Parts: sequence; C-alpha cells; structure tokens
Amino acid sequence: KWQKYWDEHRTFHTENDYSKPKYYALVEFPYPSGDGLHVGHPRPYTAIDIVARKRRMQGYNVLFPMGWDAFG
Repeated sequence: KWQKYWDEHRTFHTENDYSKPKYYALVEFPYPSGDGLHVGHPRPYTAIDIVARKRRMQGYNVLFPMGWDAFG
C-alpha cells in the first residue's frame, strides 16, 4: 500500500545534479552482538541525519546510505 503511494507521489525521488558539490555521510551500525539497545544508539544517527539534511539545504549532492550493512 505505502510503496505504491510513494511511487505515485515520487516521495523518495532524487535528482542527479552533477554540478553540485558532493557530500558523503556515513554512520556506523551498532554491533549486532550487542546486548539490547540503549539510549546511546540513536544519538549518532540523529546527528548525522541533521548534518545530511543541512548539507542538502546548502546545495550539496548528498549520499547518505542508511541501512547498508557490510556483514551480510
């Protein structure tokens, strides 16, 4: 249901404007072997999300690959 809505309304559509300066934002995941989550886990994600959004507003072409995991 939601994916259809997002596709129809181009909710997550991005433009490739190669004239803009590039900015790559990356944050590490918590270790999968950690014993549960605590309040410190969302802090780095919130901070880098704010930075990525600010850079977009400043005219940067931002790559912020949330959810890419190198461990399979």
